Amino acid sequence: MISENGTYMIAEIGINHNGDIDKAIQMMRESERAGCNAVKFQKRTIEIVYSAEELARPRANVFGKTNGDLKRGLEFGKNEYDAIHREASRLGIDWFASPWDEPSVDFLMGYDTPYLKIASAMVTDRDFLEYCASTRRPLLVSTGMSDLAMVRRSVEIIENAGGTIACLYHCTSTYPTLDSEINLLGIATLKKAFPHLEIGFSGHENGVLPSVCAAAMGAASVERHVTLDRSDWGSDQKASLEMQELADLVAQVRRFELVRGDGVLRFYEDEKPIAEKLRRKDTLQAA
Repeated sequence: MISENGTYMIAEIGINHNGDIDKAIQMMRESERAGCNAVKFQKRTIEIVYSAEELARPRANVFGKTNGDLKRGLEFGKNEYDAIHREASRLGIDWFASPWDEPSVDFLMGYDTPYLKIASAMVTDRDFLEYCASTRRPLLVSTGMSDLAMVRRSVEIIENAGGTIACLYHCTSTYPTLDSEINLLGIATLKKAFPHLEIGFSGHENGVLPSVCAAAMGAASVERHVTLDRSDWGSDQKASLEMQELADLVAQVRRFELVRGDGVLRFYEDEKPIAEKLRRKDTLQAA
């Protein structure tokens, strides 16, 4: 089970490294220091995910003059992922990525990672879901931009293809997400609909409170985008937590896990001197 040691906390680095492997490594280190269980990246084959027209579209950026220059500049290859794999091993933290096409699945299968992550954008692609299922690597599946019927169909396709869903994530794919659209009771809806699966929460909201509440509502895993500086350039930065916020989130979730307890009502040893001081009588057993 993904939650056997508590809420599985994922720092979604994604493409917030802005194509800089040194920045990615720093983010990994700070995510581990914050107490996260895992870091996640994104992997694309640029010429498959984007059309030639989209890549040729003018777009001034730090890598060049076109949208293609930007997309290629953001993408990590084998050298960078080798460095990520080495650093994760050194830190003792899990890493994995969300592939956006079949060759990227093949690329990621070259690494001994615990999961493949299926992004919300990919859950309506039957061929892709079946391809990921065929790897037999456990899948983490986000459900943004989907209603319950769509989620049921995605789960059915994966499981019919022999795939294993390690966690199904309630998610709203807006950046940042309005409080009125987070809908944390969706966690309960997914738990009822898929009692055999662990249910998590992938959030893009401002602040940490909704993610802490998600853990309190039974999310087996919480995933949040992270950044070194929310004012940095890039499409995901503004919907991300800075590292101190990430540390605060993990600390609050771990405190919740402690205060939740086991539900057994007991007379604690630390209460006994208080009872001696405050209770006038103890005659419950007199009868």
